[in-house]
Amino acid sequence: MRFRFVSLTAACVAMIGAAVAAADISTGEIKRLDDATTVVRALRDQPDKGIPEKLWQNAACVVIIPNLKKAALGIGGEYGKGVMSCRTGEKWSAPLFMQLAKGSWGAQIGAAEIDLVLLVMNRNGAEKLLKNKVSLGADASVAAGPVGRAAAAATDAQLSAEIVSYSRTRGVFAGVDLSGGTLGPDKDSNTDVYGANADPIAMTSGSVKAPAQAQALLTELSRQAVGTSGR
Repeated sequence: MRFRFVSLTAACVAMIGAAVAAADISTGEIKRLDDATTVVRALRDQPDKGIPEKLWQNAACVVIIPNLKKAALGIGGEYGKGVMSCRTGEKWSAPLFMQLAKGSWGAQIGAAEIDLVLLVMNRNGAEKLLKNKVSLGADASVAAGPVGRAAAAATDAQLSAEIVSYSRTRGVFAGVDLSGGTLGPDKDSNTDVYGANADPIAMTSGSVKAPAQAQALLTELSRQAVGTSGR
């Protein structure tokens, strides 16, 4: 009887811990997941104007940064928060919270607020992002991506880049050069959602369970092209 009591007590503690972890997801983090889901859904709704299917098939990971804000057009000050998920077989990993800052892309973007989609084309590029914040174009090669589901990567830069980037403004996707931006894990949000010991590499390997609030995003990612896990 004593053993049974201890077991039940341990189970209750575990349930309480899970409830506390779920409560730690802020409304801002939930909104980030929801906004990222909307961006991915828009890709599916624009089959002729979206990201080429071949690139989706070959991407190891995807980073979605909705509502990137520019402090002043043509002056820098851009700052955005998003999420990153990686292929784990036929599924996608629990989303890792990310943040992008310090870019200065001027009139290339041409809008006060845009959505960004970054395809990380191999695990080497992904691991760079997971270990620390990296400077796009310097620490990790990045190229503006071609548009159109049937399009092929047309240049050597696009074929060899570790990251292929897109912007979405007023519902329209276009390739965008993000060289100079700084991208990396959002430590505070990842701690809130997954705990202080959350390991970004473990999270994107599929060994960490995604929060319930991320299921809609993972479903939308799965509805995109089903392909390989990197090249």
